[in-house]
Amino acid sequence: MASVQPGHWEMVADAIQLGSLLTEVSRYPRIALDTESNGFHRYPEKVCLIQVATPVGLYLIDTLAIEDLSPLGDVLADDTIEKIFHAADYDIRSLDRQWGFRVRNLYDTSIAARFTGLSRLGLGSVIQETFGIELPKEKRLQRADWSIRPLSLEALEYAASDIRHLLELREVLGQRLETLGRTEWVAEESARLAEVRHTPADPETAFLSMKGSGALDGRGLAVLKALDSFREVEARRRGVPPFRVFADKTLLTLASDPAADLDTVPGLSRGVLRRMGRGLYTALGVGVNAPRVRRPPRGPRVVPVAGEPERLKALKAWRIEEGKRLELDPSVLWPLISLERLARAPENLEAEVEATEVRDWQRRHIALYLRASAAAPEGK
Repeated sequence: MASVQPGHWEMVADAIQLGSLLTEVSRYPRIALDTESNGFHRYPEKVCLIQVATPVGLYLIDTLAIEDLSPLGDVLADDTIEKIFHAADYDIRSLDRQWGFRVRNLYDTSIAARFTGLSRLGLGSVIQETFGIELPKEKRLQRADWSIRPLSLEALEYAASDIRHLLELREVLGQRLETLGRTEWVAEESARLAEVRHTPADPETAFLSMKGSGALDGRGLAVLKALDSFREVEARRRGVPPFRVFADKTLLTLASDPAADLDTVPGLSRGVLRRMGRGLYTALGVGVNAPRVRRPPRGPRVVPVAGEPERLKALKAWRIEEGKRLELDPSVLWPLISLERLARAPENLEAEVEATEVRDWQRRHIALYLRASAAAPEGK
């Protein structure tokens, strides 16, 4: 299967063109896809372009120009057509967030590359190592504002390059996996990934995850919450990401010292204060007078039982050795949380093998070695 050559792509900008594309797509057992969004520049974020590759063509769907994309959603949900993505997590969540689309019969080439033993899993690295082809990965194009119309030819070619080789890549990786006996491993991991969903941040608690907020007391957290709410309103009003309104550092500085002279606070230029100073003062007042915020209580501190640290060390060493034997990243072979529970309660080995976090392929192909390791004297 040959890759689509540079410059050979078509724009899809209306319902008729979309219908023609989807008619073509229905002829093939697999297609490749990618998305481009504008989250670095606009807020709320939108998917602005969806790239689709078939064995004979490459298409760029202008999602801002087409009002009804539900026919595409039907294709994505059609489990008779394999959908190839690379590192699909963000794409899956974006498609769910914007249209509620579900992707069935997913094949993730990043997962496939990992299970063939590759360590550098970015698309550019995988394409380079597999085909010796260097993809354009300039930072300015990666962070382009994909909502701008018309898009430059350079930007469009960049978007097309992300899927130009995916069908061929899937074929090559699939052959390697077949040889290694790991086809089902990738199928299960891809199916699990297809089930992820967009989860909106809870405005009542999102500010608590801001890096550095752990140093604030209850009063400071109340101020931070009020400032974060003000920033969110401003971001939506202006249509820009929150970090472009105020940096986290600015909010944390004010939360730690609400009485600070605003002229001395990092990130608050005269222009910013001229536009938003009044709103800042109001938010600070709301936060200072609000009830103190209490962080959700942490669970009770778990005290290790006798031998637990040594058992966990031995289990981690076992996983590392298995990784070497299979020439795979050890972290994919068995969930760490499962090893931690097993180190604490080794008598629960059989129950642990059936734990939710453990994959079917791990039960069939790795559990035997885990049992042998757990049964060895002193974990050796």
